Amino acid sequence: MKKIKFSNGVNLIALLTDFGNRDGFAASVKAVILSKNPDAKLIDISHDVSSYNIQEAAFILFSCFSYFPQKTVFMAVVDPGVGSKRLPIAIKTRNYFFIGPDNGILSLAAKSDGIEKIVFLGNKKYFLKDIPTTFHGRDIFASAAAYLSKGFSVNKLGCALKKIEETDLELPEIKKNEIKGAIIYTDKFGNLITNITGEQFQYFLKHNDNFSCILNKKKINKTYSFYNQAKDNEPFLIEGSLKFMEISVKNKSAKEFFKIRGTGGKVIVKN
Repeated sequence: MKKIKFSNGVNLIALLTDFGNRDGFAASVKAVILSKNPDAKLIDISHDVSSYNIQEAAFILFSCFSYFPQKTVFMAVVDPGVGSKRLPIAIKTRNYFFIGPDNGILSLAAKSDGIEKIVFLGNKKYFLKDIPTTFHGRDIFASAAAYLSKGFSVNKLGCALKKIEETDLELPEIKKNEIKGAIIYTDKFGNLITNITGEQFQYFLKHNDNFSCILNKKKINKTYSFYNQAKDNEPFLIEGSLKFMEISVKNKSAKEFFKIRGTGGKVIVKN
């Protein structure tokens, strides 16, 4: 068996999509990549992003990209505008490559690592032939990702662009006795991730360690360092692995407990 060359992530491609696993969409993407680069090593970040939810995908990518080896190629595709005037792009940052539609999905992660080059994917030499308008994930992005993973220069894929579409995290409104925040993500366990960082919350508590957090007219007045400190069915705040404050309920879904639908729900912390 031929030994796979794997040095500093140069052959590593990480995939993030809303394709799901019911159909053959994700498999088709992987097949194209491996047909172009049989040595590629593929990692699925997720294919279960909520359909069409660009901001959710952008946050997931932002939350995990920095743990990957340098030179990893990230292919992120949640693309409700496929076939329209939105551009297919590749981005070279200080440590990584990002490929996907220019609709904001790449912006949080790419900006965080430091953008060095943005390229419009216009060189059809590196795409599949006879491209339809509905599956650029397979026909453009997968092929381009494969070439980048082989060490091809991003400059070969097309012409340079000056800027990208951006998705920004909503910032909390912080006052002396109040923080107005928002739910920006819900994980698989139903934990509600807010846009309030652990550092912001701890600074807020310096003035008064008694607080109440209000979400959907329900109050939370406990914060813990780990989940098992809480009592059964007790809602509480905890600083999660992403350094944002999360609203949780021990061994239950906070999303269901607080009857939250999607993101954007307002969180108010007072002392």
